Amino acid sequence: MDAARIIREALARVAHLRHLQACSPELAAHVKIIKAFQARRFKGTYADLLQSGSYQEAAQFFLDELYSDKDYTERDAQFERIAGTLQTLFPKQVISTAVSLAHLHTVTEELDHAMALAWQGALPFPSTASDCTCYVTAWRAVGHRAERELQLQVVQEIGVELARLTRLPGLRLMLKMMRRPAHAAGLASLQTFLESGFDTFAGMSRQPRGVEVFLSIVQERESALIRLLFDASPVAGETELVRTLGKV
Repeated sequence: MDAARIIREALARVAHLRHLQACSPELAAHVKIIKAFQARRFKGTYADLLQSGSYQEAAQFFLDELYSDKDYTERDAQFERIAGTLQTLFPKQVISTAVSLAHLHTVTEELDHAMALAWQGALPFPSTASDCTCYVTAWRAVGHRAERELQLQVVQEIGVELARLTRLPGLRLMLKMMRRPAHAAGLASLQTFLESGFDTFAGMSRQPRGVEVFLSIVQERESALIRLLFDASPVAGETELVRTLGKV
């Protein structure tokens, strides 16, 4: 299957989920709650990196572009619009990154949608239940451990691919030259993602094993969270989330 078809099918799946949410304001509201909670959780998990140090920009990029609660509708539309020309306009490494991003986007949206359904009404939460209680209960009800682990795997792949892009001769100059045409063509969000990712990982690549260390931190912390929410008691999961959110 070629890159354009993969991207279009991924975005079609996301568009279908958005349609279902548009038909149910309550469901849409719970999707926003889930995404906002997860963004806060990420800020707490990586508070040390976000506040200072060598990996501040990388952590902020992951928060803004991969773990954010912002609306990606505009970027999706831009990806879909250029899907057919990706293979003629960009180096294969850029195409690989775009495909991975589309894959991650689909898995994330499907999991968030399932979580929102659980949070919305499939589970009898008392009115006094905290967000952490609701989140852990919804997580365990949805399950899909393999998909959670796949989500983390694709995040890692995107990081590795962005690091590879920084080693392509002339790519930074090409991205700079694309800036004005990209904005004129309505591709500003996609251009911003590519430039921001390139610059962030180029900076880390100048540090000895910078990219490897950063990605290993993400792998370790996210894997630990997955194990905790699936394997430990619900109370242990809730307690850890409360502690993590307290850092924000």
